[in-house]
Amino acid sequence: MALRTIRKEGDEILRKKSREVTSFDDRLHTLIDDMYETMVAAPGLGLAAVQVGVLRRVAVIEIDDKKYELINPVIIQSEGEDIDVEGCLSLPDYYGTVKRPMKIKVRYLDRYGKEQYAEAEGYAAHCFCHELDHMDGILFRDKVIEEIDPADLEEREKQSEEDK
Repeated sequence: MALRTIRKEGDEILRKKSREVTSFDDRLHTLIDDMYETMVAAPGLGLAAVQVGVLRRVAVIEIDDKKYELINPVIIQSEGEDIDVEGCLSLPDYYGTVKRPMKIKVRYLDRYGKEQYAEAEGYAAHCFCHELDHMDGILFRDKVIEEIDPADLEEREKQSEEDK
């Protein structure tokens, strides 16, 4: 496994549409492993292949103690609305509120090409939608309702912990 360079906003590859994966081979497995290692080291909750310069419909997500390897993912069901703060490894120090579905169901392939399904709710649904947007050249900045100052974000997180 190896750490890969995360592309930053302004790199034109981030605005390109990723292609479907058709070959489930060792190269794909290496990409997924490298992406996971890169995401953890960053640190982040999700990473799309385009963010490391590979135009393939692949993403890794780790949230709520679950690890997902999504290949050719498609949202097949969504319901409700949720507004929450998002950030992105490709847009360091930029945060904003984004409206996403409250709950989603995703169909995807695993690293061996086997069909899988995942359901996500709340912030996890945000993560899935965020990574799928990357595959279509969409950055979360495009959907921001309100920008959040990083200093205010720390205060929001403290308040959220106190409310629990």
